[in-house]
Amino acid sequence: MFKNKVANKATNKAMKKAAIATLASLGVLAVSATITAQDDYVPPMTDYGVPDLQGVWRNATVTPLTRPEELGTQRAYTREEAAMLERAAQQAVEDDNEPLDPDRPPPPAEDLPPVGNYDLFWTDRGMFMPTIDGEYRTSIIIDPPNGQMPDYTDEFLARRAEERANGPGPFDGPEGRGLGERCLLSFGSNSGPPMLPVMYNSHYQIVQSPGYVAINVEMVHDTRIIRIQDEHDPHAGVMNKWMGDSIGRWEGNTLVVETRHFHPQQSFRGASENLTVIEKFRRSEDDKIIYTFTVNDPTTFESSFTGELPLSSYDEPLYEYACHEGNYALAGTLAGARRAEREEAEQQDSN
Repeated sequence: MFKNKVANKATNKAMKKAAIATLASLGVLAVSATITAQDDYVPPMTDYGVPDLQGVWRNATVTPLTRPEELGTQRAYTREEAAMLERAAQQAVEDDNEPLDPDRPPPPAEDLPPVGNYDLFWTDRGMFMPTIDGEYRTSIIIDPPNGQMPDYTDEFLARRAEERANGPGPFDGPEGRGLGERCLLSFGSNSGPPMLPVMYNSHYQIVQSPGYVAINVEMVHDTRIIRIQDEHDPHAGVMNKWMGDSIGRWEGNTLVVETRHFHPQQSFRGASENLTVIEKFRRSEDDKIIYTFTVNDPTTFESSFTGELPLSSYDEPLYEYACHEGNYALAGTLAGARRAEREEAEQQDSN
């Protein structure tokens, strides 16, 4: 099955518009109250004496990665505001699920959205806004305080311009397509690090043993193995792995993971080979892990940035994600590009 990241873009836009309009109309874009966090929680322990993070977890959420700009530095919503955003998200799905009139005329070509390939049966977007330490967060990013991604560096912008001017095009061959389309890695940064939610398959299974933590990602069944030790792989930089080289350590009840040496074809929002991601996994309740990540790449971003989101327990097993490299739609995409090139050349010859 051919997959792309443009499906449901119109629904997401409508959801955001409806939610912001609802909040603005009621005049409730105010600084929110904070509920007291459970500071005295003691997590379950493994038989070898470290916090037990095992199980199936889900990171789907209404909370966006970056904060709506009109909220400024407002870090959290009130409970009432969060409930309205949840209702807006649910209503957007209901509206999107309305049956279509089979006799409707085709829309004008200029109004056509990007062609998607998922209906609501396949999607599993977040419909609720879980709390983190009692807060209904306005964005996943919490630092910078405005909840926005930092600007790109001049070095990155120059590199990107050079790649676009002289590098291969997105339809020149399979290597020019995204890793998700090629079934090599999850869409977006779902597999991580950082592990961010996408429109579906936002489940993770954590398995532990002495000296190791493994995270199996539902999307494309990526599995990241975190070694509990002090040093990175001595071969890193020569043979870099998908999802990088992750080493972990325990700081009290928090698992701290440092990842670097990512595969050269894997790039988080344009990050370079200098990317380092620090993750923290803290079990705050029986059914919740607080997942924190800090991205640092001085070559690409003008500053580091930090995000935080909850992983909620899910009492069901993961099912197989059957994505196959070299799927038929990829060949069709490239064949369509070759056809378009031939037609353009014929048009030029006729002129």
